[in-house]
Amino acid sequence: MDAVDIYLNITSPDMSLTGMMVSRVSLPGICGSFTVLPGHAPMISALTEGDIEYVAGGEISSTHIKSGFVEISDNRVSVCAEI
Repeated sequence: MDAVDIYLNITSPDMSLTGMMVSRVSLPGICGSFTVLPGHAPMISALTEGDIEYVAGGEISSTHIKSGFVEISDNRVSVCAEI
């Protein structure tokens, strides 16, 4: 059986990363950073300035944001952020 991945979508007025499958994603929440793994409970959170770090194909990448929010549901992480 294949490992379950997370569909990560980051959008902003300046750029869009869509259709990216990742194994985990860490986000800069306003109450502290948190990591999303497959099967994470649904939630919505505001984001503060920091790095969104994600692992795709075994490689760690990151995108710096100024602020935003995230919705997590059904192995989908949708971020709307100011880059």
